[in-house]
Amino acid sequence: MSDLKAFENVKNQIGHCGIWCGSCGGGNGSVQELARRFEEIVKNYKLEKYAPKEFDFNEFMKGLASMQAMPLCPGCREGGGLSTCKVKLCAREKGMTLCNQCNQITECQNFEQLKKDHPKIKEDLMKIGNKKESIEKWMRKLKRKWPHCTLLCTQVKNGSLAQFP
Repeated sequence: MSDLKAFENVKNQIGHCGIWCGSCGGGNGSVQELARRFEEIVKNYKLEKYAPKEFDFNEFMKGLASMQAMPLCPGCREGGGLSTCKVKLCAREKGMTLCNQCNQITECQNFEQLKKDHPKIKEDLMKIGNKKESIEKWMRKLKRKWPHCTLLCTQVKNGSLAQFP
């Protein structure tokens, strides 16, 4: 699967919780692509000869190969993500696309695990209205906070990739 196709599969998905699937390195293919590029750099510069003696270079290269072989996540709403995610399980049980459709969201305890990394997740979920606008907001945040995660998509126009390095 090409890197562009990996991103295309999740670029328009927002999980039940409101997190944009395109921001996930496992789903958008950036982990796999970064491992591929890093392996290429390591080989081109023959970095094996510069590694410390105690460093197991062969195991390191196996690790990079394993990362490249990781399956892409199709996004939570397409069967990906953690099978134990309480948010996903509850939303599916209630037949909801987004948890902001639930009248019990303010008191919902299923978000506790997600709140560790996303403290304002419920507040942000309540604001989701325009999917395109939400995705563009996530992309701006990604570029600011984790620029290495946006190697696969350097510019987004009208919800689609305008440039792919």
